[in-house]
Amino acid sequence: MPRLIQLSDPHLVARADGRVRGRTALSLFRKALDKALQEQPDLLLVSGDCCHDETWCGYVRLRDAIDAAIQRKAASTVRFALLAGNHDHPQRLRAVLGRHWVVAPGVVDAGCWRLLVVSSHRAGGCAGVIGGAQLSWVNTQLREAETLEKFVVVALHHPPVPIGDPSMDTIGLSDGLQLMDSLRRSSAVRAVLFGHIHQHWQGVSALRPDLSLLGCPSTLASFDPVQPCPLGRAWDPGGRLLDLVADGSVQERLMRWSASSSQQGEPDSVIFV
Repeated sequence: MPRLIQLSDPHLVARADGRVRGRTALSLFRKALDKALQEQPDLLLVSGDCCHDETWCGYVRLRDAIDAAIQRKAASTVRFALLAGNHDHPQRLRAVLGRHWVVAPGVVDAGCWRLLVVSSHRAGGCAGVIGGAQLSWVNTQLREAETLEKFVVVALHHPPVPIGDPSMDTIGLSDGLQLMDSLRRSSAVRAVLFGHIHQHWQGVSALRPDLSLLGCPSTLASFDPVQPCPLGRAWDPGGRLLDLVADGSVQERLMRWSASSSQQGEPDSVIFV
């Protein structure tokens, strides 16, 4: 049973001590990697807004943080997939990390499951777009997955549906209706993962109640939540753990941890089942 962990929106910058939203992005991302890898995933997804200042040095920080975490946790078998968000430079992301890890658009197969990572980056804007060529590629991958009898998780940065926050919904995925139409028509697709919103969010497709839609917290900082956090920790960094079962079901858990060193009596890591 493959285990996938999603981290999102680390917003790294060129300086190791650089602060974004008042927090040191790199140290928080390192902590997130350690929390994720201690859960022994098979796949680890970073779903966009990897490098806030879009610099070459920022992506080197990202690569080095991943390499160091793999060494610390003896996690050389974990496969990483990354995708670009609006705070990213896709070509630099691919140039620095694409030799070793899958960078969107791309595919990772794990047993009877397939992870499709899709780029929703649109140059010069906060909203996202898939585009006709990439949507055609997605449809091809879905047809192949059906032929191979694989279940599919699709990951992108921007939410493909409105989440109920007017400010976020105006900078969502501009061609989300087209993407969701394709995903709904494929019986192989079981979950859609996204970042961008810096909060826990979950729903299902109106026409496919077996198709889960899951928004991920940021490893850096949270936005005002639309839905209550099941752990009561909406302002803490977090991620999402998904166990991908052989029958096509997805067992997902929300992860949270403190943004600083744990205080006495306060758990430093919590997982919601």
